[in-house]
Amino acid sequence: MQRISGEELSRNLQKVKFKIAVMSGKGGVGKSTVSALLAVHYAKKGKKVGIFDADFLGPSIPKLFSLEKSRLSVVGDKLEPVLSTKYGIKVVSIQSLLPSPDTPVIWRGPLIAGMIRELLGRTNWDELDYLIIDLPPGTGDAPLTILQDVKPNGILVVTTPQDLAVAIVEKSIKMAEELKSAVLGIVENMSYFICPKCGEKSFVFGKGKAEILYRKYRLDFITQIPIDSELLKLSELGKIENFDTDYFEFFPY
Repeated sequence: MQRISGEELSRNLQKVKFKIAVMSGKGGVGKSTVSALLAVHYAKKGKKVGIFDADFLGPSIPKLFSLEKSRLSVVGDKLEPVLSTKYGIKVVSIQSLLPSPDTPVIWRGPLIAGMIRELLGRTNWDELDYLIIDLPPGTGDAPLTILQDVKPNGILVVTTPQDLAVAIVEKSIKMAEELKSAVLGIVENMSYFICPKCGEKSFVFGKGKAEILYRKYRLDFITQIPIDSELLKLSELGKIENFDTDYFEFFPY
């Protein structure tokens, strides 16, 4: 099979109206959860939605939608995405090509970059209102490939309230600026915890750190997502589509 060209990649995504990359220089901030919640937000509104899991070394999207054992099928010369159970969200992840959920991907950067182009360019996305791209941590091969080759309409930056997270996330914002990619705004995950017994709100990891970023770079502050036991439980069960709260209710895109 010949390597897919940039022209072929663009042509295969031409029916996708809006592409959003979910990014953070820091690992463990909940990019996959944010990607899934954003996809469900659009699906609940009746939009046609897809998710591309670009984190090949630690794919999490299949787990959130209980698709760990699902496999991509081939129809003609195209890959067919797997569909989420409740809303029919189209999901493509390297996990769906591996022999088992615990099989590691031990690849160097250039191979990952090439496979990202292959999967995006050979998948039958058809018409989509939104394609959500869940990026891995860092500012290396995978994010660079997405920002340069796919050219998303915008980037959603995810952080948590800790100083360390904010400092590393800032690198992603600067990367987006250097590559002339629009940052749609900042999502602060794990912002606070509300005690189920007394209702007290506790800022476990600190408060106001994300404000430093959106004021410094003049970005929109999209939403705060708390530490939520119900969200955690449904994520662990692979039933994130059943989570009722919509933290992106006022997301303007």
